[in-house]
Formats: sequence, C-alpha cells, structure tokens
Amino acid sequence: MEGSTVDFEAAYNSHWTPLLRYVNRMVGDADLADDVVQEAFIRLLEQPLPDEEVRRWLFTVATNLVRDDARMSARRRRLLSQRYRQADLAHDPVELPDQSVLRAERVAAVRAALAEMPERDRRLLLMREEGFRYAEIAEAIEVAPGSVGTLLARALRRFTEALDPRTVEDETGRGR
Repeated sequence: MEGSTVDFEAAYNSHWTPLLRYVNRMVGDADLADDVVQEAFIRLLEQPLPDEEVRRWLFTVATNLVRDDARMSARRRRLLSQRYRQADLAHDPVELPDQSVLRAERVAAVRAALAEMPERDRRLLLMREEGFRYAEIAEAIEVAPGSVGTLLARALRRFTEALDPRTVEDETGRGR
C-alpha cells in the first residue's frame, strides 16, 4: 500500500456526488453535508490508498464525521438549553405551497424512521441506495458478504415498520 497514491481528480469526479447524496440523506442539511464531504476529500489527500479502496474509505470517513458532528451538536444543544432555558427561540414557520408541505412531511417521516433505526441498519440502507455492491457494504460494516442480503432485508422491514403510514402518502392522498 505504501507508495500507492490516489488519483484525486478521478476520485473526486467519481465519488463527490454519490457521497454528497449519502451524507445529505444522513444529516438532512445540504450545507452540513457539503462540509462533511469536503472534509472527507481533504483527508483523502493525505491517504496512500489504492484506487479500489477509495470509495469505501470516503464513505466510512464521511459516516464518522457525521457521527462526530452529531455528538458535538448534541453537546452544544445541551449547553445552550441550560443557558437559555427561559428564552423563546421559536420562529414562525414560513408557509409553503401544499405540495412542498406534503413533500417535507414525507421527508421528515422518512428521516424520523431512519433515526429510530440502529446505525448499522441506516448505513446498510443508505449505502444500498448509493449503489454499493454487497461486498463493499460487507467490508464497510464488517460482516460476511453472504449476510448482507439478509441484513438488508431485515433493515428494510424495520424501516417499513418504523415509517408511520399516515405521514407518508402516495399521490392519491391515501397512506401506503
């Protein structure tokens, strides 16, 4: 592995968009997702990796950065809530057209369902959504490649169970 250098431009062109989508789905904040992806690529500059390991490495680093950011954010919120307990920081939401509201509710329901799931299940579903092969998923979550299909099926079942059908409606206005 020593002496092997990453073709950074090729890695950037191949992995930036899928990694950004993956992180954005995890955090639900486009600016934070962009920052996380940028930091992952900055760290890639310092890594002597073979090209075939770059994708998995980037997604693992990005996942860890999101986890670290969540811990820091929770700590900040806890400190701020202690200090400003009495302050009313609520703002009136801006009214949106009906379609935007419905879409936002569906997105919120999906994020809430994902948040209830164990981290491994979340990673499985999000990595599958980004087109990872079973072997890549297995390596990233440290399981046998033969068990990925079963783990994905279970994660998908848990996700479906966690999703509130009243908040996720199809185009006809009926819950699924």
